[in-house]
Amino acid sequence: MAAPARFSIGLVQMRMADDPAANLDAAITHIREAAARGAGIVCLPELFRTPYFCQREDAALFDLAEPIPGPTSDALARVARELGVAIVASLFERRAAGVYHNTAVVLDADGAERGRYRKMHIPDDPLYYEKFYFTPGDLGFSAFDTSVGRVGTLVCWDQWYPEAARLTALAGADVLFYPTAIGWHPREKAEYGQAQVNAWQIMQRAHAIANGVYVAAVNRIGHEGPAGGGIEFWGTSFVSDPFGVVIAEAPRDAEAVLVVECDRVHQEDVRRNWPFLRDRRIDAYAPISKRLLDT
Repeated sequence: MAAPARFSIGLVQMRMADDPAANLDAAITHIREAAARGAGIVCLPELFRTPYFCQREDAALFDLAEPIPGPTSDALARVARELGVAIVASLFERRAAGVYHNTAVVLDADGAERGRYRKMHIPDDPLYYEKFYFTPGDLGFSAFDTSVGRVGTLVCWDQWYPEAARLTALAGADVLFYPTAIGWHPREKAEYGQAQVNAWQIMQRAHAIANGVYVAAVNRIGHEGPAGGGIEFWGTSFVSDPFGVVIAEAPRDAEAVLVVECDRVHQEDVRRNWPFLRDRRIDAYAPISKRLLDT
């Protein structure tokens, strides 16, 4: 079945409660809204079932993980099938005892799993202690065929790596989805906040331009953690077109559902006029696999 020339994507920017069941219910409500507004595929924020638990290292929090298929993916598959909408959902995957991943699962409009992506780049920064929880991904960079066409998904820290975007685009993705949980350390916001948001958005817009793809970044909102500390998530979920133009953007401090039309004719036109994929010197890039060119 040929992919439609035009299709709409939905982005769910939401606040997380302490109760995973409440977060799943809220996510499903937002998915219903996006589908009612015409979205053919809907993306949720990173680890949407819970507050961002990686702010501390606590072995008891491994109990939050679940298998895929599992209760959350099964619930979302039922919603996808009922609404006829594909869903990208970021989950804390329990693969085996002691092996856990930060995983984005792609469910199609019939509820079937079309693929999953396990987060490849795992940060270890103050309040982002993800290396304690997540085994690095081992599925590589892929794109998945859905009812709206071929899409790819990466996760949060992957946003900063052009290699990840490139390889996913080379796999045929027309849209790169980035489920995200990113925000400010409150004490740094005044001095660095605007520059951090600018860098985050510019980086992803650059992926859109370099690869001629739509990019959709889906963040959470709200303050999580102790007063005066913790993380204030900056929202600002957005969609960039293949020329790097931001065509929709959510607020920094409120829940929102964005529904944005994507146009493959526009994508084709951009790629014809800016043929970066054609002009790549693949014969000269072997050194990219080295850490540094210092020997």
